[in-house]
Amino acid sequence: MQIGIVWSGSAERRLSLEWKVTDVSRIASTAHSTAAHLSVRDVSLSFGGIKVLDAVSLEADAASVLGLVGPNGAGKTSLFNCISGHYRPSSGSIRIDDAEVLTMAPSQLATVGLARTFQHPALQLKATVLENVLLGGHSRLSGEVFSWGFRVPATVRGERSIRKEARELLDRFRLGWAADEPAGDLSHGLHKSVELCRALLARPKLLLLDEPAAGLSHAEIDAFIESVAEIRSSFDLTIVIVEHHMGLVSAITDKVVVLDNGRKLMEGTAAEAQQDPRVIEAYLGTSAVG
Repeated sequence: MQIGIVWSGSAERRLSLEWKVTDVSRIASTAHSTAAHLSVRDVSLSFGGIKVLDAVSLEADAASVLGLVGPNGAGKTSLFNCISGHYRPSSGSIRIDDAEVLTMAPSQLATVGLARTFQHPALQLKATVLENVLLGGHSRLSGEVFSWGFRVPATVRGERSIRKEARELLDRFRLGWAADEPAGDLSHGLHKSVELCRALLARPKLLLLDEPAAGLSHAEIDAFIESVAEIRSSFDLTIVIVEHHMGLVSAITDKVVVLDNGRKLMEGTAAEAQQDPRVIEAYLGTSAVG
């Protein structure tokens, strides 16, 4: 079994990405988690008197793929930032399984299984690719200042295990050659794959993907569609994705929620959204239907 995502922007060193998983069962066995259920209830958010989100509610069932779509400025990324703890809503509730997100600091959310990527990858460009990926495993490392300072054997073993997994992920993404290179030397497309490796190293139950297909070619999008299905199956994840490419959304999502001006406009399948007159008027346009 294999999955592939290919970014083919540069010929030098074949700066391409093709993720092949030849032992999916082994990867799945390392993911000691079950897919999470996400519940967003009546979430409102304002900036300087401007209401960005207005009583938005949605549900993402465990092991499903939920698409969050809408025109620019609809509030999609703002809702992502509320779920990931970067914004604090003025009212509402956000729960990952039984954990109330709004009572937790952003640094605590990895402990309940949340990981995310960004539209513009948030990497430490002067750090190596491996160091960037290792950041995804921080919540899995145990030990206090003493054990780290004195390199207690159990702490060292844990660090080595995480490092080994990080290198395996990079190898599967055909980025093993770049492990010790500064992240800033890689292309934008490869930054996305490094960030995805980092998110998967956290062994998340809920993965938020913010416009992962931005800038990809048609062939790369086709490969990404196959990859999302395999990632969900192999890693037992729930995925929530913000994406403008409706072909991709139609292919990979079980359900979509359409936002417009900070409000939920409709909820249903991607096919239903594409034929809904309200959605067509607010976002798609008649030329995008079909």
